[in-house]
Amino acid sequence: MISYLDTQVAVWLASGTLKRLTPASIAALTNFQLIISSVVLLELEYLFEIGRLKLRADDILLKLKTEAGVAVCELSLASVGKVALNEKWTRDPFDRLIVSNAKANGFAALITSDELIRENYPRAIW
Repeated sequence: MISYLDTQVAVWLASGTLKRLTPASIAALTNFQLIISSVVLLELEYLFEIGRLKLRADDILLKLKTEAGVAVCELSLASVGKVALNEKWTRDPFDRLIVSNAKANGFAALITSDELIRENYPRAIW
């Protein structure tokens, strides 16, 4: 089974800050094949550009790949965007597309600390 990582979880995993994760999310990190959306990479780079992260998206991705076996989702942005058109519960384009990516991939699990996502995506794990 696969699980997507939300941006914050990807940051915590890459930085080794596992103490911020719940037992359920740690279990999912251990038992699922982990995937990130290309939208997570875009958000990571944006956070670097505005000074909220010290590493670029490519550096974080390298850490995630080598240390946790994380892969980047290969679904097209067009197919994800089509699903995102129906996500009306948030104005955040990153959250909308990250959830839609998991939905477009067979309603895959999504590990997230984001309360709004957890309220609106039944496959969210926290």
